[in-house]
Amino acid sequence: MGGKTVTRADLAEAVYRRLGLSRAESATMVEMVLQEICDAVVSGETVKLSSFGSFLVRDKGLRIGRNPKTGREVPIPPRRVAVFKPSNIMKQRVNEGIAAPARAAE
Repeated sequence: MGGKTVTRADLAEAVYRRLGLSRAESATMVEMVLQEICDAVVSGETVKLSSFGSFLVRDKGLRIGRNPKTGREVPIPPRRVAVFKPSNIMKQRVNEGIAAPARAAE
């Protein structure tokens, strides 16, 4: 699974090529979208992007963990975690992407 990592710059370049905006405007647009998603998730809202997935916050309660070095039990405090849940369409597209190279090799 040594695929390429898509960066903000890559997203901005894709917007530049497809919409014909300037590179600066494309970068600003990508930043604005990501900032809106981030702000909504930080405030506890769920962000649903149709055919893509949902970003949400989960509250995790207090639990007991174990220090692997000493074996001693340690309380892990409650916390909030950001979670991404892909849509069924996204899952299907990912699985088709895996199956397509396998079919080509046959």
